[in-house]
Amino acid sequence: MPKRRPIVAIVGRPNVGKSTLFNRLVGERRAVVNDVPGTTRDRIVGTAEWLDRVFDVVDTGGLDPTAGQKGKAPLSVDSAAFIEAIRQQAAEAVEGADVVLLVVDAEAGVTPADRQVADWLRRWQRRDAQGRLHPPVLLVVNKADSDRKAQDVFAFYELGLGEPIPISALHGRGVGDLLDRVLAAVPWAPRFDEEGDDEDVPKLAIVGRPNVGKSSLLNRLLGQERVLVSDIPGTTRDAVDTRLRYYGRDLVLIDTAGIRRKGRIEPGVEKYSVLRALRALQRADVALLMLDATEGVTAQDAHIGGYVQDAGKSVVILVNKWDAVPDKDAFTINRYTEQVRRALNFLDYAPLLFISAKTGQRVHKVLPTALEVYEARYTRLPTSLVNRILQDAVDKHPPPPAKGTKALKIYFGAQVGVAPPTFLLQVNDPKLAHFSYLRYLENQIRAVHPFVGTPIRLLLRGKEKRRKKR
Repeated sequence: MPKRRPIVAIVGRPNVGKSTLFNRLVGERRAVVNDVPGTTRDRIVGTAEWLDRVFDVVDTGGLDPTAGQKGKAPLSVDSAAFIEAIRQQAAEAVEGADVVLLVVDAEAGVTPADRQVADWLRRWQRRDAQGRLHPPVLLVVNKADSDRKAQDVFAFYELGLGEPIPISALHGRGVGDLLDRVLAAVPWAPRFDEEGDDEDVPKLAIVGRPNVGKSSLLNRLLGQERVLVSDIPGTTRDAVDTRLRYYGRDLVLIDTAGIRRKGRIEPGVEKYSVLRALRALQRADVALLMLDATEGVTAQDAHIGGYVQDAGKSVVILVNKWDAVPDKDAFTINRYTEQVRRALNFLDYAPLLFISAKTGQRVHKVLPTALEVYEARYTRLPTSLVNRILQDAVDKHPPPPAKGTKALKIYFGAQVGVAPPTFLLQVNDPKLAHFSYLRYLENQIRAVHPFVGTPIRLLLRGKEKRRKKR
């Protein structure tokens, strides 16, 4: 019996409700939903639970074999440039699937594109030792919002994929019956309480401006074309989670949409893509902040670094496209390091790597560095060591008077949390602490234990005043 979760791939022509169904199954708005064909481009992966069983669900871009033919409406914006890449992504999803859901539209009826997609799926199916077709295909007729529409689904028998399953992904109608059919196709799906806890799996989010090479880095790390790569800014619109086995350890890599300045974010799909990128950052443990070596550090790079810091995430700074920097000499990397450190001085604790996702230069250092940062994020110092560090710091440099002759006094300190490391200091009056002295204390802690790539939080608690007895 397989020990892994089964994979359910959702395919179909554009705009039949695949992403709506995906969001319904995984219970959250992970995929971008829009009426514009071509909105979903990459494979989006989520986890669904039904009757205490769990399985992975993969959303794919719309397959339209008739795209470009005479009489067809043109795809929006630059989507036409991605038709072949979307087909390849869907093919890889089907190849690795245990069940395929072919989604069609009850309102539109059977279309030539539906027939061609059904034929395409049949070419992927193979018979196993028992003579069963693999992967099994379930024909899902979406937008059957009423009893009358549900009766109209029989026309879809002509696709030759068995009994049509009428549903409304938007309203949830019939989705339970569909999930019953999914579990019947994969009875070995593990129970929810048999699942390993994903909380201890490091989650690495690749963040940065559009077109700095985030998807190229993901593909290089995975060794395959996992997501679409293009020089057109905005190619990635969803946060794509990919599990990776690295030297016996599970990791999750999250590729995100490029984050533009607020004033340059177009309303609609791009706006929600950026919101999902920021939500992906909230889910992550470590952010891989990518910069473009050919453009230097921009104001937007600093803004994104601020998002990472505000979210309390650990970070590795990756200066990509190092191969494209002209006229490099023995001192170039030192000059660039100084520029990056000066522009991102609030992330001075972050490791800095100069890489090329295109050629693979130093990419082998990315995951080991990220894991080192992840371990630092969960490091806990003993209370005795914390107090020794604080005492030594005060002895070397006592807190300066803040109000008249009154100065901050530190009575006791302890680490009270991790992810990020959080220290609670018992003091006489938190208002007497100047931010520069708190930064000094942070530096003293890092001098003993660097907490590489990880922010440190210092919380101050004042001494409670005793109430006078009457």
